[in-house]
Amino acid sequence: MPKTIIKVKNLTKIYRLGSVETLALNDVSFKINKGEFVAIMGPSGSGKSTLMHILGALDRPTSGTYTLNGKHVGNLSDDQLADIRNRQIGFIFQSFNLLPRTTALKNVITPMFYGDIAKDKREAKAKKLLKLVDLEDRMLNNCNQLSGGEQQRVAIARALSMDPTILLADEPTGNVSTKQSDEIMTIFKHLNDKGHTVLMITHDPETAAFAKRIINLRDGKIIADHINKKRR
Repeated sequence: MPKTIIKVKNLTKIYRLGSVETLALNDVSFKINKGEFVAIMGPSGSGKSTLMHILGALDRPTSGTYTLNGKHVGNLSDDQLADIRNRQIGFIFQSFNLLPRTTALKNVITPMFYGDIAKDKREAKAKKLLKLVDLEDRMLNNCNQLSGGEQQRVAIARALSMDPTILLADEPTGNVSTKQSDEIMTIFKHLNDKGHTVLMITHDPETAAFAKRIINLRDGKIIADHINKKRR
């Protein structure tokens, strides 16, 4: 029986500004099992970014529960949430969020430095991960010398550095060309084929087409949740 990694039940998020309330998520429930590749799709204002922040332990729901690897994330302290972000969630952002004047190698090493990985193991692991994303010949280049697609591949290698429970990608192809987009999504597909659990937020149907399962959001609610039979 597949192991459930993520369980979201009756998740609701309300933003309040003075007397004005905005319902961003409305009673959202779903499960994600180990080894799945899931795309969460929706237009601007659908609630997908709010959901990503909650799943990434960057925000808390107003009500409902989010369980990651058996732990109720909403009950954890700020320090415990920070530990989850460092050790269990591999973030890949649309804007890369790399250190621009630092080498690709050092960018991948950085999370391991803060994650108490032994010094003699960090560089070897970082080199292995950069080779995995076909950047072994660019690892000593500063990130501001790399193309957008290359920077996103560095970000994927960095996200893998702490052996996370899930890879959480937010619009991972939003700042790259179509050709680079296909290359990046092929890497995600390869990682998923090797057993990594991938959760991707996107508004782009072509990007979502690489996922095995697609969850559609609109106005803070799930309107569809289906297996992608036309996977690229």
